[in-house]
Amino acid sequence: MNKEFNLRLVARVMGNLVVVESFLLLAVSIIPFLYGEHDAWYFWVSAGISLIFAGLAFFVGRNAPSHIGKREGSVIVTFTWIIFSLFGMLPFWLSGSIPNFTDAFFETISGFTTTGASILNNIEDLSHGMLFWRSTTHWIGGLGIIVISLAVLPLFSQSGTQLFAAETSGPTKDKIHPKISETAKRLFAIYMILNIAETILLRLGGMSWFDAVCQSFATIATGGFSTKQASIAYWHSPYIEYVIILFMIMSGVNFSLYYFSFKRKFDKVKENEELRYFLIVLFTFTVIVAISLLDFSKIQTFATLEKAWRDALFTVSSLMTTCGFGTVDYMTWKPLTWIILLIVMMTGASAGSTSGGIKMIRVVISAKACYYEFKRLIHPNAVIPVRYNGHLVREDILTRVLVFVVLYIVVAGLGILIMAISGVGFLESIGGTITCLGGVGPGLGLVGPAGNFHDIPDFSKWFLSLMMLAGRLELYTVFMLFTPAFWKR
Repeated sequence: MNKEFNLRLVARVMGNLVVVESFLLLAVSIIPFLYGEHDAWYFWVSAGISLIFAGLAFFVGRNAPSHIGKREGSVIVTFTWIIFSLFGMLPFWLSGSIPNFTDAFFETISGFTTTGASILNNIEDLSHGMLFWRSTTHWIGGLGIIVISLAVLPLFSQSGTQLFAAETSGPTKDKIHPKISETAKRLFAIYMILNIAETILLRLGGMSWFDAVCQSFATIATGGFSTKQASIAYWHSPYIEYVIILFMIMSGVNFSLYYFSFKRKFDKVKENEELRYFLIVLFTFTVIVAISLLDFSKIQTFATLEKAWRDALFTVSSLMTTCGFGTVDYMTWKPLTWIILLIVMMTGASAGSTSGGIKMIRVVISAKACYYEFKRLIHPNAVIPVRYNGHLVREDILTRVLVFVVLYIVVAGLGILIMAISGVGFLESIGGTITCLGGVGPGLGLVGPAGNFHDIPDFSKWFLSLMMLAGRLELYTVFMLFTPAFWKR
């Protein structure tokens, strides 16, 4: 029998987490002073409101027991993302940068869930402070609010397992340290190293320090918020595009593999099937898309070949890693490429990375299960188990993987139906649902790379906000809250 739900503990933990957001809001308020702008006040007010909430949460949660169970973990993780988005939208809303409440919430939860779907038609009109906070929502959400907090707050050192599990659900979790807090610290260090490295390389390519930092936040978090309306196409720089391609792909790799490489455990990297298939699928689809972009009625020069390859590699990498940056409008390409891009949006990159989607590990295990089932039908008496990375996949894990894939497809299908009912067009319903559920950013049609989500109905924006949250937390953590069994004692 489930124990009684510990509301006081939930309040206390969420109060601690909101304090983290409050200090980040105060830190970002320095940016307006650096650029001679006058909107620091809105960050102070937002931080003050969030601190008042934290104080009330501390009061409610005083003397609460410290053990976090599965129910508490799911509630904390889900509602932390919602509350972070509510307080995080305040600078945009109060300043009038995004005057509509629904739009401000949509933009903010899109940032925290690293989806990168935007409603803004005037990105360059935002102040440096607002742009930096917009990028900071990616930085916070990329590795995860809970994981970052586990790395820096001693409160969770003994009771963070359920929080970590709720936010990083998946078929496998590579333990790089017995303690969850130490694992979080190592992941956080890898995250920071990648951010710093990309920032320096982008600065060398001609970006300002401000743009380089913001673009790095968006790349490593696989979020896609740019400081320019034209996204990465603004710079017209092959060097910048290749740097971002490199770091998008690196951000789609399981972060634990970087730690194992640092520890010289290269066998773990070499034997990792997910990494192998991630790169095979990415480059195979890149070649197909690049070929489709060539006009074979003309003689191909090196420049045209390189441009087709770069456009294809950037777009496939951006959508497969769910980063969502853009250099071209792929809606002008052949419809065949749209199907390929929808597939990579749903597939995603590696588990243990900052990307969204189904994740390559589930795709690989599901594909193997289907293939071996055909072999069993041909050879009924043969024992053909599913193996991954040289190890047998337990039946319970296999079942969970297959159920997740089916659930993901069902949720996507229902989402498309609901979007269509709400009055959104056919392409926009498909692209909008898949891109928000996968945390990608651009979709198809009017919500493609040359457009945004500004003109879709408010109901659709709230629904897609739910899709972003569910996709970021990999469905179960959010949807469990809607089941009666979850709340029974």
